[in-house]
Amino acid sequence: MEIEGQIQEFIYQNENNDYSIAVFSSNEQEIITVVGYLPFVTEGDCLKLCGKMVVHQEYGEQFKIDTFEKIMPQTTEALAKYLGSGTIKGIGPATAKRIIDHFGDQTLQIFQSEPQKLAEVKGITKERAQEISEEFNEKWEVWQIVSFLEGFGIGANNAKKVYDALGKDAVQKIAENPYILVDLVYGVDFNKIDKIAMQIGISQNNDDRIKSGIKYALLVSSYNGNTCVLQENLMDYVEQILEVGKEAIENNLIALNVAKQIVIEKRGSEDWIYLYPLYKAEKNIADRLHLLETCENVKQIKNFKKEIQKQEKDIGIELSEKQFEAVEQVNQHNVSIITGGPGTGKTTIIRCLIEIYKAHKKKIVLCAPTGRAAKRMTETTGEDAKTIHRLLEIGQIEDDKLGNVDNDISPIDCDVLVIDEMSMVDVFLMNYLVKAVYLGTKLVFVGDVNQLPSVGPGSILKDLIESEKFATVALNKIFRQAEKSKIIVNSHAVNEGISFIGKKDYVEDAEEDFFYIKEGMQDKMLAQVVSLSNGRLKNYGDYDFIENIQILTPTKKGKLGTKELNKNLQNILNPKTNEISSKTYGDIEFREGDRVMQIKNNYDLYWEKQYGKTEFGANRGSGIFNGELGIITKIDGKEKNLQVQFDDGKVAWYAFSELEQLEHAYAITIHKAQRK
Repeated sequence: MEIEGQIQEFIYQNENNDYSIAVFSSNEQEIITVVGYLPFVTEGDCLKLCGKMVVHQEYGEQFKIDTFEKIMPQTTEALAKYLGSGTIKGIGPATAKRIIDHFGDQTLQIFQSEPQKLAEVKGITKERAQEISEEFNEKWEVWQIVSFLEGFGIGANNAKKVYDALGKDAVQKIAENPYILVDLVYGVDFNKIDKIAMQIGISQNNDDRIKSGIKYALLVSSYNGNTCVLQENLMDYVEQILEVGKEAIENNLIALNVAKQIVIEKRGSEDWIYLYPLYKAEKNIADRLHLLETCENVKQIKNFKKEIQKQEKDIGIELSEKQFEAVEQVNQHNVSIITGGPGTGKTTIIRCLIEIYKAHKKKIVLCAPTGRAAKRMTETTGEDAKTIHRLLEIGQIEDDKLGNVDNDISPIDCDVLVIDEMSMVDVFLMNYLVKAVYLGTKLVFVGDVNQLPSVGPGSILKDLIESEKFATVALNKIFRQAEKSKIIVNSHAVNEGISFIGKKDYVEDAEEDFFYIKEGMQDKMLAQVVSLSNGRLKNYGDYDFIENIQILTPTKKGKLGTKELNKNLQNILNPKTNEISSKTYGDIEFREGDRVMQIKNNYDLYWEKQYGKTEFGANRGSGIFNGELGIITKIDGKEKNLQVQFDDGKVAWYAFSELEQLEHAYAITIHKAQRK
């Protein structure tokens, strides 16, 4: 629906992204609370809003803005409020009233076409009249950018960023060269921009088009985890998508390199191409780690072997030779790496380090790249662990990954920093992390290189180990207790290229925690998955699906993809009944009791936590992030919203119009499982 009116008052406005909550007076004299992204908007502005009415659990009925357009004030009263709001420098309520009283319905025409007449108003000189008119018309030009960008599929939340980069002539600059949007908005649809550009007459061999195509190709590669591309492969791909010759591509590669938008790195006889921010992030990491490692070892503890032996006795553990070496190397080096598969004793090493440094009044901080990993770290060590994002307080900086990699980061106050699950850390997060570490702080990387690589670009842990520049201990012994887990034993077997191990190869009293079922037909495999999810595992433990079972699959499509698996599992595990409320959104039917996942970052979604507290000690706040899992606890058709309780106790409410943020999570992709 569309409504027109005027912003009366801002209740809240985020200074970083312009997400706003405001009081809006419609032309029908109705007062409405509106929420959404409102860049360049101030109190008194007249707007045409497009969106929908939603009901918020705490704040009641609101108009959720999808898009908006600024319009000229339609009445002298509205114009007086706009001019008197202070949006035009030097015009306050009194001056605004004098202007309106003097010119009446002709006021807008005077501002736009006859600014010299403003000097007829008491208190306005001829020079000031011209300045006021220029500022008024300049702001009008700025207003146009939001609706203009919508044609390129770019929302209001990115409009201010585009304007800040291009200035008041943004619309003209984009109209002349739409490809500049590829540089400014991460994840933009290149094909859409290319189509519009060709329609307005930009030639196929235009240099701006080719440069943009090169950068887009490098972006696509980064989405797939790569920080750089072999030049030969890059040129083949760009030739394919742009249908231009290789000579033109090569010339533009040289031009981009000169302009420092890309970096061409020669390795032997090969040339590798980076987007500049990715190269800079990698260089920042390498330079900072070298500096951290080579500075004075000021946190070194004397007689460290005795300290280890004392903690072995106090904790009641006996370290293996490799574990002892790993703990020792942390003392001897500023940067160290501890790697090994499951069951090889990485957690025991962390516990030992905690106790040693605490005994010496040293501050040790634990962190991990995901919420689930940080929670597990807390449970296994007994010490508080945070996500890297929370530790660095970087918030939404991750949504602008290819922007400025030299952003200021809050430093981490500690003597020893331990990062677990390092295989999941990408190049951008690592760049921010090492910037935050003081010289002299001990940095301990812990992880398993055989786990899946990070979702973002880079393979940090693997590259650090292969560089042989940092002290590394690889744990390869599976401890007796861990040997009882067939999951752990078989994970090591797979890494070594060995088939799943037979029953005779397990230790005595091995847990029945691993089963390999081989099926050649999709229908039969689907039946197996459904059967295992619906009580078949009761013989091996009291497994409730919602609490204890997660289905992982490599793909979204096909009979064994998430879409079909979720439909089948929902119908078996949470069938539709008259007693269960439901809501259909698109081709998905959500039911009370469904397991769901948040599939996009929403920094503004309000939540409460009835029991326990969050990482920062609060029991209410905002922000639900990609990968968080929960259960639909209530669907309210009257209020048009549903309630989700997430695994960490947060409770959030979604208007029915916001359900694109959720999807079923009986089965999730392996890729999504990394974000948990």
